[in-house]
Amino acid sequence: MISRDTIDEVRNRMDIVDVVSDFVTLKRSGQNYKALSPFSNEKTPSFFVVPGKGIFKDFSSGKGGDAISFVMEHEGLSYPESIRFLAKKYGIEIKEDARSNADQETSGLRDSLYLVMAFARDLFVKDLNHSEEGRGVGLSYFRERGFNDRILEKFELGYALDEWNHLEKSAIEKGFSEEILEKAGLIVKKETSSYDRFRGRVIFPVHNLSGRVIAFGARILSKDKQVNQPKYINSPETDIYHKSDALFGLYFAKNSIRQADNCFLVEGYTDVLAMHQAGIENVVASSGTALTEQQVRLITRFSDNVTVLFDGDTAGIKAALRGIDLLLAGGLNVRVVLLPEGHDPDSYSRSVGNQALVDYLKNAAKDFISFKAGLYASETGSDPIKRAESIREIVSSIAKIPDPIKRTVYVQETSSLLKVPEGVLITELNKILLRERKNQSQPQREEIVQDPVVYQEPQPADRTDPVQMVQEQERETLRLLLNYADASVGETHLAEYLFAELDDVKFSNTLYAGIFSEVRDRWSRGQVVDSQHFLEHQNPEVRNLVADLVTPRYHTSDHWHEKYQIYFPGEKEVVSNLASGNVIRLKFRLIQSLIQENLSKIKTAEESGNDQKLDECLSRHYHLKEAERALAGQLGIVVAG
Repeated sequence: MISRDTIDEVRNRMDIVDVVSDFVTLKRSGQNYKALSPFSNEKTPSFFVVPGKGIFKDFSSGKGGDAISFVMEHEGLSYPESIRFLAKKYGIEIKEDARSNADQETSGLRDSLYLVMAFARDLFVKDLNHSEEGRGVGLSYFRERGFNDRILEKFELGYALDEWNHLEKSAIEKGFSEEILEKAGLIVKKETSSYDRFRGRVIFPVHNLSGRVIAFGARILSKDKQVNQPKYINSPETDIYHKSDALFGLYFAKNSIRQADNCFLVEGYTDVLAMHQAGIENVVASSGTALTEQQVRLITRFSDNVTVLFDGDTAGIKAALRGIDLLLAGGLNVRVVLLPEGHDPDSYSRSVGNQALVDYLKNAAKDFISFKAGLYASETGSDPIKRAESIREIVSSIAKIPDPIKRTVYVQETSSLLKVPEGVLITELNKILLRERKNQSQPQREEIVQDPVVYQEPQPADRTDPVQMVQEQERETLRLLLNYADASVGETHLAEYLFAELDDVKFSNTLYAGIFSEVRDRWSRGQVVDSQHFLEHQNPEVRNLVADLVTPRYHTSDHWHEKYQIYFPGEKEVVSNLASGNVIRLKFRLIQSLIQENLSKIKTAEESGNDQKLDECLSRHYHLKEAERALAGQLGIVVAG
C-alpha cells in the first residue's frame, strides 16, 4: 500500500499543466488553458485547465478533477496506478506503509510475477532478433505476414526457442525461482520434470492498461508438430492475468478509441497488428476466445461505440453473434463490417494494401440490425417458418438493449427492413422481456412497453419549472461557497452568511445537499473550505460537479481595459451582492415550488369535497403568496396575485 507521505509528495510536486501537456496540446486562454477534448471528438475547444486551482474540466464529457483524476480518466488507471505513474514521472521514490503479512505476501507475489513476465518478454524479443533460430523461423514468419520493425517493437513481439528448458534455465540464472515461473504460467511442471510452455512458438505479449506484460499468446510454426499441438496457446490464469478481464491491444488502442469514439473489435492478434500497420489504432481483439461481460465493460470505459469485424465464414459469424448480444446488453452502439469471403483484416490488408483496408472499413460498416437481417434473409428465402425464426432472433437481440429509446429505434428499423408491422415486433419483444423478468425472479427495472406504442417522445423541459429553478439556485450556492468562502459579506465571511441565511432550508437535490452539508461541517470544525477536498472525493459525481463549479469557462480580455479603458469588475469585487441576491432568489424559488405543490393539494381537496382540508390549503396559499410578493419586491420583479 502506497504511503500517505508518497501520495502527499506526488500531490505537492505534480503540476496540472505539465501533466495534461503530456497528452493534450494546450493553448493559453487568459490565466488558464484550453484544448480540444481528449475524451470526445469535437471541433471547438471545451477542455479547460485552471493552473491556479490545479484542476481540469472537460465540458463536452463532464469529466473534471485534479492531475491524478486526469491520469485515471485518460489512461484508464486505478488510483494507486495513477500515483505510481506520476511518482515515476517526477522521480519520486514510492514508499509503502506497513502491511499485514497477508498483504505483503500478496503484493510480493504480484510484483514477482510482473518482474518475471518482463524478463520473459525481453528474452523472447532478444531470441527473435538475435538468435539464428529466432531470425530463421520467428522473424521470417512476421516478415511473411508483412509486419515491419515498428510493429514488432511496438507490440514487443518475440520468439521462444524450441528447447525444453531454455527460458527456465535463463530465468533461474537471473535469480527467479522455479515456483514463480510456474505461478506465472511460463513453465509446466510435472512430477519429476518441467518444461517451457511456449517453446518453438512466436510470442504475442498481452499488456494491462498501464502497459505491463501480464500474459502471452503463442503460435506454433513447425508444421511437423501441428498435428499434435494446438496452433495457439495462451498463458493460464494467474494472480495478475484473468483472461475474461483482458483485451489484446487495449493498452495501445485506448487513446485512439477515445479520440475516434469507436472501438474496432477483431478476433486475433495478427488482425490487431495488421490494422495498426494500416494506421488504424483503435482496435482490440478478444484473442480467439468468446467475448465476456468484463471485456465489454472494459470497452465502455473508453467509448460507447464498437464496430465488430467478421470474416466471410457464415458459420463462424453465427457462432460470434452471442458477442454482439453481449455488446448490446452492455449498452454499446454496435456496427458490423463483413470482410470479403476468405479474408480477415490481416489477409485483406496484405491482399489489397493498407489504404484499401481503411476505405473498406469506412464504407462497409452496417448497423447490426441491417447486418443480422441480411444474414438471415440470405438463408430463409421464401420459407415462412425460417423467416419467423429469423425475426425472433433479431428481436431477441433488441431485447438485450437496456435503453428503451434505443429499443424503440431498432424496432422501427426492423419493421421497415423486414416489412413486419411494429405491433407484431413489440408483442414479441414484450414476450421476451416478460420471460426474462420471470427467469430472473426479480423486479424488472424498466416498464414493459405497451402495444402498439413502444415509446412516446418526451416533452422539452420547462425552464420555468419551480423545482428545476430551485436546484439551479442550490447549484449557484455551492459555486459561491467553493470559490469565495472567505470573501467578506458585510462584517462576516460569505460562508457564515450563507450558513446563517439558509439554516432552515433543505436542499432538494441530494448531491448538492451532501456537498453543502459537508462544507458546513468542515467550516464548523475550523477546516479549510476549498475545492481540493472534493476533487479527491471517492464519488466521481462529486468530483465532476465541483470541477465544473470552480472552473471559469470565460474570461474578460485585458484589451477592454488597456486599449479601450472599459473596466469590468471581477466577480470577487461584487461577491457580496451575488451572495445576498442568490439567497433571496433561492428562497423565492422555494416559495414558488411550495405554491405549486399547495395548488395541487387545493385541487385534490376540491375534487374530494374535503372542506376542512380545502380551508387549510387556501389559508396556506394566502401566506405563501404574501411571502412570494415580499421576496419579489426585494428582487425588483412583479408577480401575479
